[in-house]
Amino acid sequence: MNRSAPFPLVAVLGTNEIASAVGVHLRRAGWSVVLAYDPFPPVVRRGMAFHDVLFGDRRVIEGIEGVRTETTTEIAAALTNPSHVAVTALQLADLVTVRPLEVLVDARMQKRRVTPDLRGVARVTVGLGPLFRVGMNCDVAVETRPARNGQVVTAGSTDEADGVSSRLGSVGPERFVYSDRPGLWHTPVDIGIRTFSRFVLGHLDGRPVHAPLDGTVRGIVRDGLQVPEGVKLVEIDPRGRESRWTGTDERGRGIAEATVKAVRIRLQRSATAKAFEVSLAL
Repeated sequence: MNRSAPFPLVAVLGTNEIASAVGVHLRRAGWSVVLAYDPFPPVVRRGMAFHDVLFGDRRVIEGIEGVRTETTTEIAAALTNPSHVAVTALQLADLVTVRPLEVLVDARMQKRRVTPDLRGVARVTVGLGPLFRVGMNCDVAVETRPARNGQVVTAGSTDEADGVSSRLGSVGPERFVYSDRPGLWHTPVDIGIRTFSRFVLGHLDGRPVHAPLDGTVRGIVRDGLQVPEGVKLVEIDPRGRESRWTGTDERGRGIAEATVKAVRIRLQRSATAKAFEVSLAL
């Protein structure tokens, strides 16, 4: 790769912990990366994500720093630093004006919302998680379901969401609290604090939301957001001294590594097909 020229540009849809892990790994692999905010679903594991950069907080994940950018000029400037990724609220239509997209990764993790066909926006389009079908709305996909986490899908569809949560220590889905109604979320609590079962962590639509068990707050939706019904508000890590709420976790790293692999597979196939077409034309 020519280091004197701009790095090929990747747009990652989402600012959650999966999108952020993907951004870190792609940046290390030699691409320029911009993460684009999407409001659904709300970001919970904010200590493991670049999301809060949008609100003026500093976030460095495994040596890569997220830089808040509000214009395409700021994005281009941020991406001149090989240890930076850009984080923006700009839409995809704005990002394509920075320079042509080499890769588009949909990392929004919208488990029940069908993604439109974004093929053609970039040289390679990668879908992460449920509701992706290769050749229909992506060029290649990566499984995120715990039982198949990180498997690259080059044909067919990714698995549907099955509602089965990965284990964290001795607990599974009981560590989460979901919104039981749409409403305005308020919380004075920050990630990383110790909490106890039934402690009031915040209020949704004026009603108290309690910690489901003892542990450390691993994730919590940012104060002051309007949230829809049925999304995660809180995650508790019960593992005591082994609790982790910053950096990347094993699941995120697995998905990120698979995404880099998926991109390389697709680019290699594209290069091989192009070479074959050239040979036929000779």
